[in-house]
Amino acid sequence: MRKYAYEARDKVTNKVEKGEVQADSEYLAGRALIDQGFIPVKDLKEVNEGGVFSRLSNRITTKDKIVFTRQFATLIGAGLPLAQSLHTVSEQTSNKKMKAVIDDIMTSVEGGSSLSDSFSKHPDVFDKVYLSLIAAGELSGTLDESLQRIAAQQEKDAAMMSKIKGALTYPVIVLVVILAVVAFMMFTVVPQVEQLYDDMGETLPFITQVMVSATNFVLGYWWLMIIVVAIAVWFFIQFLRTESGIKFAANFKLNVPLFNALFRKLYMARFTRTGQVLLSTGVAMLDMLSICGDSVNNVIIKKSIDEAAEMVKGGKNLSDSLKGKDYILPLVPQMISIGEQSGKIDQMMGKTAQVYEDELDEQIKAISTMIEPLLMVVMAVVAGGMVGAILFPIYGLVNKV
Repeated sequence: MRKYAYEARDKVTNKVEKGEVQADSEYLAGRALIDQGFIPVKDLKEVNEGGVFSRLSNRITTKDKIVFTRQFATLIGAGLPLAQSLHTVSEQTSNKKMKAVIDDIMTSVEGGSSLSDSFSKHPDVFDKVYLSLIAAGELSGTLDESLQRIAAQQEKDAAMMSKIKGALTYPVIVLVVILAVVAFMMFTVVPQVEQLYDDMGETLPFITQVMVSATNFVLGYWWLMIIVVAIAVWFFIQFLRTESGIKFAANFKLNVPLFNALFRKLYMARFTRTGQVLLSTGVAMLDMLSICGDSVNNVIIKKSIDEAAEMVKGGKNLSDSLKGKDYILPLVPQMISIGEQSGKIDQMMGKTAQVYEDELDEQIKAISTMIEPLLMVVMAVVAGGMVGAILFPIYGLVNKV
């Protein structure tokens, strides 16, 4: 049982009251309030008693959704009714939050709602691509095939993102270690070197004096630095949530040195792979473009796709509409043009996605290979700086003695 906070109007007294109600799902909580003579005036909110840790540990991951989709598709393909399939999958789901979502969908389906409407009650879990494929599968009678396509598309997208994150993990770890070593030397060794020079009445070398000054500043004003950094991070996060910030982030990814080509291919792979899945399931062209514009997760690419959609609405071919659009790579309209001529646009989009996915694999490997020597250079420069600032002054004092 879960708790839900409510704000509802009493039918008898006409007063608005607040409180909590226990139920297995939001839908059942609402029904319980109505049965008690209350009319909810605001959406029910689940009360999470486990705190931040509980929310993080129970969050729904991409893997949870893929496993659910695969299991659900298998049961539907075996001929089981929707409600029974959902009940079976729910029993096999270990994630409490995902289980609650499945139970709510099952309750909605048993109440007479369509499967697509039941899924659409959870937009934070199921995106537009997912909901569109569910709706198309219901209409065409190929729900199990639609679910399998959803799972395959999610797996490919997750695999690409995992490879990109994996390529960035190693350099991040190395940089953290470098910063930790520098911090250790500055706060433990450098003060001792300064004390040694003071005791002997000698003047510190320039590079050592710079490190001593930096160390003293950090030790004296660490609280101010934390406040400044925290405020700067907060303002930057707020900026990224604005329209200008979203455009800035999108443009940065498309033009950042070393990674710009990787991001452009990632977006094209995502666009064509999603388009292929949607078209093969029977989603209309304009609906496909609208959904793909959201799924690429880049407002600049979305703008180009939306402009192409307007041209398609006016009667132009998709390939002609995409030509010359900002950041739409030339291979995309070329392959779509072949698909238009052969009547197999979805297959051509799928082949285009495969091309970009293969190129992403190679480029990620190339970037990883390139980053390693660069990090070695950075480590050598840092090590050389520490030696010059700490060891050489000590050797100089030894020689004077």
